[in-house]
Amino acid sequence: MPTEDADQQARQSLLALRQSIDNIDAALIYMLAERFRHTKAVGELKARHNMPPADPAREADQVRRLRDLAGAARLDPDFAEKFLAFIIKEVIRHHEAIARQSGNGAGTNGQA
Repeated sequence: MPTEDADQQARQSLLALRQSIDNIDAALIYMLAERFRHTKAVGELKARHNMPPADPAREADQVRRLRDLAGAARLDPDFAEKFLAFIIKEVIRHHEAIARQSGNGAGTNGQA
């Protein structure tokens, strides 16, 4: 049975690990916010130039690239692909909204 000292050390380790996780979560949020600022600019550019909100070829390239990166980082490539698919879906939704607001209904096929 663990000693009281070992239990205290385990609690301290748990707190330290959770603090690291919280820091990583904060960094992820700020990175996603920065990414979406850039994809918003892409959506505005596409709307101004009557380009479709989505780009399936770009999406496929991104999936391949992110799966490779995930493998190199020892992250499950299937998880990385699902995560990217969620982001791409949201970006396309934003691009479609920008196109509608600009009066340019440039279709719904394409990418971020």
